[in-house]
Amino acid sequence: MKVKEIITLLEEFAPLAYAEDFDNTGLLVGDQEAKVTGILVTLDTLEAVVEEAIEKKCNLIVSFHPILFKGLKKLTGANYVQRVVQKAIKNDIHIFAIHTALDNSFEGVNAQICSTLELVHKKILIPQKQTIKKLITYAPSQAVEDIKKALFSVGGGTIGNYQECSFTSQGTSTFKGNEHSNPVIGSKGVTQAVPEMIIAMTFAKHLEKRILNALLDSHPYEEVAYEITTLENTNQHIGMGMIAELQNPMDEDAFLMYLKEKMNTKCIRHSKKIDKPIKKVAVLGGSGSFAINDAIAQGADVYISSDLKYHDFYTAENKILLADIGHYESEQYTKELLHTYLTKKITNFAVVLSQINTNPISYF
Repeated sequence: MKVKEIITLLEEFAPLAYAEDFDNTGLLVGDQEAKVTGILVTLDTLEAVVEEAIEKKCNLIVSFHPILFKGLKKLTGANYVQRVVQKAIKNDIHIFAIHTALDNSFEGVNAQICSTLELVHKKILIPQKQTIKKLITYAPSQAVEDIKKALFSVGGGTIGNYQECSFTSQGTSTFKGNEHSNPVIGSKGVTQAVPEMIIAMTFAKHLEKRILNALLDSHPYEEVAYEITTLENTNQHIGMGMIAELQNPMDEDAFLMYLKEKMNTKCIRHSKKIDKPIKKVAVLGGSGSFAINDAIAQGADVYISSDLKYHDFYTAENKILLADIGHYESEQYTKELLHTYLTKKITNFAVVLSQINTNPISYF
């Protein structure tokens, strides 16, 4: 398999179209046409991880965090980022990062936290906006079913928990081809009035290229009229954070002990206890202070995230218990998630789970 084929598999799981604008995802170092000899899955790409990839004969590193985040203006080995890139290039190692694309996936980072905590009834905490699009096109009646079938086959007509959704209505289309045209119906230079159907259907924004290819391949006309608009509907399956429930309520002390054990963390920084049972749980892996108010608005009893600052804890205002479990700790199981997915998809070469602990923080 080539690097680009692995990327296609990863995008089926977490499309890069849903990565945040500030992020730097995708193939960061390497050649997408290169043949893959082995994959090393890691949370962070450090020098030790590149050395591990070399030792284990893996020429593709699939990393959660991007090693290249800000602009790289020099490559002199002056810092750890430059040294990682130098070592990767020197040893023909390719580096792919998935980061916030996986954060926003319904089966991604936050789903993994929910699974670890054995939460049920999960849903997205902050749905990403403008991720649902609508196609409108026009076709002769006899071609409508074939066009719909082609669009459905590539993911068209999906919204929320529903598939193969479409709308059709009848009308009359007029056209006149010039001397260079080759009309399917009628003759060039003659105005035609033809009964046609309007076809409308929704699709996820990352599928736009496939949708257009399917439309053009299945449509009988030489020139295909279509329009694509972005809807304001809430996407139930793309977005930051999750909110779910414990199967049985716990008191705050019992829950914090449970959280500490399940998330394998040595320290939980939390806000003032609110003296109420914990049932509804909001989670967001990585830095999540921006979602505190969303968790409160959705009635969460506790919000689990990381990198909360001093004043962030005041915003709890006795409405919610805030629990900062540490950045690395909140995302630590992400590499297992990626490893499990790739192992199921690829059987003809090794997919290796990195054994390097990349947590930059130590506890005394």
